[in-house]
Amino acid sequence: MRTPLCDQLGIELPIFAFSHCRDVVAAVSRAGGMGVLGAVGFTPEQLETELTWIDEHVDGKPYGVDTVMPQKSVEVAGGDRDEMLAHIRGLIDAAHWNYVDELMDRFDLPPLPADEPTHGVLGWTDDVAHQHVEIALAHPISLIANALGSPPRDVIDLAHEHGVKVAALAGRAVHAERHVNNGIDIVVAQGYEAGGHTGEISTMVLVPEVVDAVAPVPVLAAGGIGDGRQIAAALALGAQGVWLGSLWLTSAESDASPAVLGAYLDATSADTVRSRCYTGKPARMLRNEWTEAWADPAGPGPLGMPLQNILTSEANTRIARSGRKDLAFAPVGQIVGTMNRVRPVRDIMFDLVEEYLTAVDRLDRSVEG
Repeated sequence: MRTPLCDQLGIELPIFAFSHCRDVVAAVSRAGGMGVLGAVGFTPEQLETELTWIDEHVDGKPYGVDTVMPQKSVEVAGGDRDEMLAHIRGLIDAAHWNYVDELMDRFDLPPLPADEPTHGVLGWTDDVAHQHVEIALAHPISLIANALGSPPRDVIDLAHEHGVKVAALAGRAVHAERHVNNGIDIVVAQGYEAGGHTGEISTMVLVPEVVDAVAPVPVLAAGGIGDGRQIAAALALGAQGVWLGSLWLTSAESDASPAVLGAYLDATSADTVRSRCYTGKPARMLRNEWTEAWADPAGPGPLGMPLQNILTSEANTRIARSGRKDLAFAPVGQIVGTMNRVRPVRDIMFDLVEEYLTAVDRLDRSVEG
């Protein structure tokens, strides 16, 4: 399973684990892969705390950080956190505020304590994302990835000055070519099946297109990969590794709430939908009453990033506190249908390798036959 990219990054296995949970990141890196911490949900101060913890628990193994610096979003910048939030809130029209209030009443969501913060996510605004990059580069990371296109050229140059590789996700071959022209070191070809922000081309089609378009730049395959057979398929398509996110959501180390964990364990592969209801950009998550409400043509429809998450921040917090499985935000890929038990990360990694070896051995025997 070892590929040239493993040698470049000093890892034993070409398994990259995207997670917002520091325990998952550290566990995957200790097991020979590369954990990559999703930074978008953290304030700069929180990110510093998370990365310091990982430094202390990763046993000197390589790890990375994933930022969200969208190439297209509503322009917001400047000021401190409160000023930025006030500016964003001022860009949202009354019809959308009224619709959120209506939904909170319709679903009978319990009110929050007076001191409960409901700021929403600011990590995908340009100012905060740049702060995330600066904090990340002050730690011994090996990789910075950007989830929504190429990061700005100044970020790429700064990472390279620190000896850090830069990756970017792509949903089309033309996007991958653009990334490489901008100086990206690794392309993550993420197919339609993936959880979170994803495009419309399936992984099986996308990966070889991207491999051919950007060779010899290494490509990671993402989307619909949850066992060793699919890793074998990804490497057969020309990828030098796999980028896994959904699989870790039901690991023992995951920080998913009981309601969300239960929703994952009960779901089938047909139970996901791409929706703009949480971030403002199409992202795959479990279909539920909340996603259906935002798809209702009688409603005003979701706003763009970053407005949508600020708009729904109070509702999201109230849903989380309520423990409502029928409303909870549960980002996940179509592989969720096989995520039906809780296992430690170390066991998941072992199973991935064993399944990969079994698949390769079966192929070898079929060729010999």
